Amino acid sequence: MTKKLISVYLSAFFAMFFWALSFIWYKEVLVLYKPVSLVIMRLIISSILLFIVTASIGKLDRIKKKDIKSFVLLSFLSPFLYFLGESYGVSLTPSTLAAVIIATIPLFSPIGAYYYLKERITMMNFLGIVVSIVGVALVIFHEGFDMSGVNPIGIGFLALAVISALGYALIIKKLTDQYNSLSIVAYQNLFGIVFFLPLFFVLDYKEFIQVTPTWDVIIPLLNLGIFASSFAFIFFTYAIKHLGITKANIFTNAIPALTAIFAFFLLGESLTLLKMVGIFVVIMGLFLSQMRKGMFKRALTRG
Repeated sequence: MTKKLISVYLSAFFAMFFWALSFIWYKEVLVLYKPVSLVIMRLIISSILLFIVTASIGKLDRIKKKDIKSFVLLSFLSPFLYFLGESYGVSLTPSTLAAVIIATIPLFSPIGAYYYLKERITMMNFLGIVVSIVGVALVIFHEGFDMSGVNPIGIGFLALAVISALGYALIIKKLTDQYNSLSIVAYQNLFGIVFFLPLFFVLDYKEFIQVTPTWDVIIPLLNLGIFASSFAFIFFTYAIKHLGITKANIFTNAIPALTAIFAFFLLGESLTLLKMVGIFVVIMGLFLSQMRKGMFKRALTRG
């Protein structure tokens, strides 16, 4: 396996690593702040960081006039629509069911990738997707499947999150041909702030100004802005560029497995035998999904 191929897979892994940790950080920040406040603060932290870094190292690409609409649509899909769909969907739907619906993103992504980008998927890739989803189900349904409290509106919000994620991947794949990952994520989060501001002032502002933050909340909030909203998106954008939408999106099924591990070590949650089996199955599914003829003999050709 070439060094470049290793770097691509490591990028995908670290993106999932930070996104899995974000669920732990979310719990710590939501003690004081509401979801919209949390999202807009992490986007502000991320934007400031990325614009300072990209400008200082000369990596900030200027948006071409013809691509402004693409960047605006990208930010509208994610972080705006995706976070709204996920946040409200999870609040109105049992967490296990919500996790399964979000986990269908890799299952649907090959359809859009094939029709719009002509990406092909092999039988082994598809088998890997199915196996990884089975692993996710084992991890999150270890105590049974609870359908109580299912709200059709919640299902609708989660479907919105899935559709947004699929559209986001299609747009960002095309933008990676012209812009570096740092610039894409910097502009994406900046425009995302603009979309969230009206909701923030309508829904959260009055409560927000009454909160006195503590270090127990500030530190996980910084982690969300720096690692979950900056590095994770940069790594995932790099993975999409070199692996394609289908193979990169399959890695998102590792998030529930990684979250289960982090919850065990950081929150003291149980790690049952069925959970461990599910984590193993997810890993096997990811491995199968990435297999292709001669993959260990050829280097990635795209720079």
